[in-house]
Amino acid sequence: YLQSVQPLLNDEDYLRMQKLAEEFQNGIGAKLQRYLVLKSWWATNYVSDWWEEYVYLRGRSPLIVNSNFYGIDAILINPVRTQAARAATVISICLQFRRLIERQELEPILIQGLVPLCSWQYERVFNTTRVPGVETDRLVHYTDSKHIVVYHKGRYFKVFIYFHGRILRPCEIETQLEQILSDESPPAKGEEMLAALTAGERAAWAAARQEFFFKGVNRQSLDAIEKAAFVVTLDDFPYEFDEEDPSKLDHYGQILLHGKGYDRWFDKSFTLCIGSNGRVSHKRIKFLYDSMADAPIMSHMWEYIVATELETGYTKDGRTDGTLEFTPPAPIRLQWNILPPCIVAIEKSYQVALDLLNDVDLRIYTHSSYGKGFMKDCRISPDAYIQMALQLAYYRDAGRFSLTYEASMTRLFREGRTETVRPCTTESVAWVRAMVGNTASVEERVQLLQTACRVHQVAYQDAMCGKGIDRHLFCLYVVSKYLEVDSPFLKEVLRLKPLSRAYTAGIIRHKKVVPGMEEASAGPETIMTAHIS
Repeated sequence: YLQSVQPLLNDEDYLRMQKLAEEFQNGIGAKLQRYLVLKSWWATNYVSDWWEEYVYLRGRSPLIVNSNFYGIDAILINPVRTQAARAATVISICLQFRRLIERQELEPILIQGLVPLCSWQYERVFNTTRVPGVETDRLVHYTDSKHIVVYHKGRYFKVFIYFHGRILRPCEIETQLEQILSDESPPAKGEEMLAALTAGERAAWAAARQEFFFKGVNRQSLDAIEKAAFVVTLDDFPYEFDEEDPSKLDHYGQILLHGKGYDRWFDKSFTLCIGSNGRVSHKRIKFLYDSMADAPIMSHMWEYIVATELETGYTKDGRTDGTLEFTPPAPIRLQWNILPPCIVAIEKSYQVALDLLNDVDLRIYTHSSYGKGFMKDCRISPDAYIQMALQLAYYRDAGRFSLTYEASMTRLFREGRTETVRPCTTESVAWVRAMVGNTASVEERVQLLQTACRVHQVAYQDAMCGKGIDRHLFCLYVVSKYLEVDSPFLKEVLRLKPLSRAYTAGIIRHKKVVPGMEEASAGPETIMTAHIS
């Protein structure tokens, strides 16, 4: 920890922090550590349950923007422009993927083809919802679900995906979706913006759920959504990409990140979003897992979808392949009785969501000059390369260094989630200063970059192997709160808040409220995001 903050503190502050750390290590820290050791003896993972509860489920802020991410379609490939056909195929493949998970037939992701990663998180990809509470939310996972819920033009439909003892085929699901698309009935009063409740403050949604959705037809319809395998949104506008017009891709990302603030059910584990031109993407809610732990799982599923879709194909007229063996069950329109007080609650939540999404600046930069192949040819880790570039960019923009957050997965351990990597190191600071100065030669700058990247790569590997610092400090802090013990060192740790978060989404390819450290350290000034594809 002291090494990670040394580049950010002056000599006086560093000596003070060093003294606090020594007092903590030789004092109350030893007692807190013993409690964590005891917990590790009986808990499957001594971090994950507390991290999920205190950082995510007890958070009362809206899920929209704050706790979600998205996966965009392969922008250079659009196999079919028929919305119902593309949606039906992807839904069918998702259900096949779910069946592999349920039967435990899905091969785990292997690191270097040898070491398997924990697959515990896969089971909550489907049939899972977040139920709001006044003080804390809870996760509910259903063992099975025989339907999905489709949202189109402000209306909700329950669509059965099993019939005659088997999963419906793409051509049968396409028939169901075409019935929804051709349905011109208007939404019920308050139905169109109903999902805004899931986008607003969690306490407000919990109160509205208890008052207006506790019984009757509203409870039945809400149960249908929460018990669905997942939610599908059929948007009535296209998802566009144009290399000559970057703003279209920016808009594409915003559609997936937050939509209109009321056309995504934010409590569900994930939502499939299908544009009117057949492009498909997914919106993922971060409460189940941290993004770096969950991204490889969604990447695994998306690669399975792309590969299977290429094998399945479409007919020449843009329809799904196959013939109907029977008439599939018709979609059922969900019914609602939205009273005026409930509409008021919906409008308040929508205003909260609207304020958030209007405050989002999203720019998606398509970089085609070179990729990670060039970085590897230079014998530099692509992740470290991007992180160093972000450090240099931030210093040039802000004129100072900042405590920076990057997530690393810890799925080498059972029920592992994430650990923090701190890219701002003494070595990265030395390289940045050499880059902005005029005294270092090119050879010296290259040497400093290689050194900084090696240090970062070792730190990333240590975090993956359980040698990180932030999650352990978080657990020590939680224990101190349980014991009602104050620690000047832990308070100082929480006081040093990162002003920037630098995420690098490195996806592993598969061949076929106690203030949490992350939540407490969220800084509003700069958010830097980089994705390596």
